[in-house]
Amino acid sequence: FESARMAQAQTLPGRAQAQLDQQGNLVLRVTGLPSTWQGKAVNAFPETPAIIQSASAPSARDIVRSAGDAYPGAQSWNANEWSARIALSAQRSTSPQTLPWILSLGEQSVRSLARMHDSWPSTTVPSGVSPALQRALDANAAAPAKPSTGSIWLLLASALLGGLLLNLMPCVFPVLAIKVLGWSRAHAHGKAAQRTQGLAYTAGVVLSFMALGALMLALRAGGEQLGWGFQLQSPLVVSALSVLFSLLGLNMAGLLNIGHVLPHAWTSAQLRHPIADAFLSGALAVAIASPCTAPFMGAALGSAITLPAAPALGIFAALGFGLALPYMVLSWVPGIGRWLPRPGHWMLQLRHFMAFLMGASAVWLLWVLGQLSGVDAVASLLALLLALGFVIWSWGLRGRSRWFFAILSVATLLGLTYSLGHNIVQPSSAAVRQDRSGTAAQEVLWHAWSPARVQSALDAGKPVFVDFTAAWCITCQYNKISTLSNPEVLADFQQHQVTLLRADWTWRDASITQALQQLGRSGVPVYVLYQNSRAPLIFSEILNVADVRAALRHIASP
Repeated sequence: FESARMAQAQTLPGRAQAQLDQQGNLVLRVTGLPSTWQGKAVNAFPETPAIIQSASAPSARDIVRSAGDAYPGAQSWNANEWSARIALSAQRSTSPQTLPWILSLGEQSVRSLARMHDSWPSTTVPSGVSPALQRALDANAAAPAKPSTGSIWLLLASALLGGLLLNLMPCVFPVLAIKVLGWSRAHAHGKAAQRTQGLAYTAGVVLSFMALGALMLALRAGGEQLGWGFQLQSPLVVSALSVLFSLLGLNMAGLLNIGHVLPHAWTSAQLRHPIADAFLSGALAVAIASPCTAPFMGAALGSAITLPAAPALGIFAALGFGLALPYMVLSWVPGIGRWLPRPGHWMLQLRHFMAFLMGASAVWLLWVLGQLSGVDAVASLLALLLALGFVIWSWGLRGRSRWFFAILSVATLLGLTYSLGHNIVQPSSAAVRQDRSGTAAQEVLWHAWSPARVQSALDAGKPVFVDFTAAWCITCQYNKISTLSNPEVLADFQQHQVTLLRADWTWRDASITQALQQLGRSGVPVYVLYQNSRAPLIFSEILNVADVRAALRHIASP
């Protein structure tokens, strides 16, 4: 073993540099080679893959006597400086500033580190994909997918089950609480009313899911790299939802009476048409639930974006029907109504309690906005919310003072919107985007994800665990606290020398979207364990300590 170690190439102390000639060839110059090598042909092997054309690597047949006679692939000596001109690979995807080479002559070999002195030419071919393969992939993508009937039914069943489990996600709880309260009111008006509202709520959920899915598919067809939950990557959408939840919370707490703001004809029409209210609450449920990805949803959504429009929209409809199914059953099965207490004072108490849930949702959305656009955006939105509250209060006044304060409040709101609105819609710069890994100790363990980092770790023989996450994904935050911050899990990661990478999808990122698509997923959370010579291991959307530790125990097995 010692003999093998001594036979390894030692780093050359001499100077080495690389540059480009006028024809775009790589010119490698090395000084300090052994004196016995001078004037002889040297074999050169680059350590960086996919940089040069393999057939153009310098070898014994390429030796020429003067640098002026050199051609691509040739080498020459000028005093004690050895040089070679080498053709670049058409598949080159990296532009390293340092190029390590192994130079050998007979049984002797040395390692030389050449620093690049010129700017690399731009790459035109995607990493690892030959032109022929790229043409085949393009043709395959252009061809209409023809999934089998069995696979479609399996995807629909998976989507239905995923939508059903979505009701257990924390982000859906506030909307479900509203529907339980609404169902109690409908139950008091008879079976026909509760069944009609159940159908209206289901229609609102299913149609909103299909509309959101159609929008995502249309934008992807137009070249946008989007995935499920893309709307919460927009600071404007997050701000609008935060305002909505703030108003709902004030209304449920009894501090905002919509009848004081809107004309009486509108509010009385809304009271006479609870069906429209049920439909809109279904749309609201989709707006809040869409960032979440429940078990079984990931595979269904990942397949939907690769299918033609009709089956893809069918999958979105199945997701929506699964989300609405519990309330549908609650509305159509009379026996379930006996489980709830009769309408009474408890309904008012529940309404007031839900005001706190709405406030908590607004706080969460403010935190998401802070991740997207910074603390100035949060302060600006709070100022606008304060001004909006001023407007609502002023319109509830009586007498002449109402018009004075109404005009003043509306002018204040418009002025603040004009002066502070840009803080909300302007995304934060990349410089302030930080890896939110929790404690300082964990920040040392987790690193920002990139395809190059994954490949580099795998090339070094280390397994890689990637956490695809986003600030607006509540399930992601739960998994981070319950499992990925667990001391035993972190100890196992260190014991097996696992490289921990976090792909933050809070902002729109085409490279993360493509990585998710390669894994057959379209949203977060996604947790993947990469190992050499093995297919990626994808964990469930709801992580638990036992599953992660069990996977890590088998990490070293052949």
